[in-house]
This record gives sequence, structure tokens and C-alpha cells, in this order.
Amino acid sequence: MNEAKNLPHVLPNIPAWVDEIILVDGNSTDDTIAVARALVPDIVVVQQSSRGKGAALCTGFNAASGDIIVTIDADGSADPGEIPAFVGALLAGADFVKGSRFMQGGDTTDMEWYRKLGNWGLLRLVRLRFGGKFTDLCYGYNAFWRDVLPYLNLEQATGFEIETEMNVQALRANLNVFEVASKEFPRIHGVSNLRTFPDGWRVLKTIVRLGITRRTRIPPRTRGMAGLQQPSI
Repeated sequence: MNEAKNLPHVLPNIPAWVDEIILVDGNSTDDTIAVARALVPDIVVVQQSSRGKGAALCTGFNAASGDIIVTIDADGSADPGEIPAFVGALLAGADFVKGSRFMQGGDTTDMEWYRKLGNWGLLRLVRLRFGGKFTDLCYGYNAFWRDVLPYLNLEQATGFEIETEMNVQALRANLNVFEVASKEFPRIHGVSNLRTFPDGWRVLKTIVRLGITRRTRIPPRTRGMAGLQQPSI
């Protein structure tokens, strides 16, 4: 929403081999859509029907037609040049690939100490309850095969807690999850809608809810490489 000034720093840097770019617009009042179409004439623009990052991502997922979906923020905080690393991990056998700012090679210059502490505490809670060896939890740079969407079961996540829900649901469904190092930068223009303590509380409630509900296991399967489409962003 209202990312007209940031899109010129994001869209031109998406790899040329990406087949589909989807912009989910949250009722912008600036020139976000016009700027996006000027930069990428064939960009797919969809409107989200309700507020929140989770609602926006689910809208984009429903619109995506590619075999691979990559999620990236439009504020310039994530580097589109990292997309090949995410897609490469999927092609190497992962079901779900998550970016990590805290593994070797990753970094963030956009988190206050208390947010890092909160992320650390919530991550330890997830590892204690669900297992896994994640090094980051609340980060929105992810990639996954489109056919695992039903196993992520994201109907209840409407806000920033969707990042945590995606990661936990991937564990609960026994997906093959892989982390890649990612560097996060401060947004270039504008102010983030993230509210540290209210959104942190939503994340905690999401972890508790998933911890007491029955989990879905994904059945074993194989994917052929023939006819593979390019990623959706």
C-alpha cells in the first residue's frame, strides 16, 4: 500500500527470467499501480478485499499461476537479487524455502534490539513445540512450490503473523524446509505498518493456537521437472 516511491528500487531488480509478477494493492492512495505498470507493463495487479499483510499474501497466492511462488516486500527492504538462491533450493529438493537474517551470510539493519529479542524468544518457543532448526521466524522473504499451499492452511492469518504461520505450518505438515541467508535493509521510503508489541502478541497467539490443534501431514510425492513454469513473485 502506497509504495510508489519504493517500487522503482524493487521491480527493475527482479530477475528477467521470472515469468509472472503479482502486485497486491491494499487500496493505495498514491500512484502505486501506475508506477508498477510503467515499470512492468505486464504486471498482474490484484486488489485485496480485507486489511492486513496476511490477507494481501493470500490474495496474491490465489492469483498466482506459476509452479513456484516467491514472496517479497515492496518497500525495498529485501533484495530481489536473492531470488535465484530461493528458487535454486526448491529445484534442489526443498518444498518450502525461508529466508534467514540470522544464519551465516544473513543480516538485518532494520530491527531494533527488542525486536531481535522477541524474534529470538518466539523462535525458541517454536523449536521447543514443533522442532525444526530455524534460525529466523518473523521474516517475509519466502519461496515454495504452489502445490504445498493447501498444507499451509493460511485462512486464519490476516496480519504480520502470517510469516510465522507459514513457517510453523510447513513444519507441522512435514515439508522439506530449507533456509537461505538473506540481508534485510530499512525500507527506502515511508513508514512500516508493523506494530512491535501488538503484532508480537498476534504471533504468540498463533504459535499457541497451532500448538494445540491437530496437524496435517503431507503425503510423500515426487515432482517431475518437465514442463516447469517460471516463478510467480
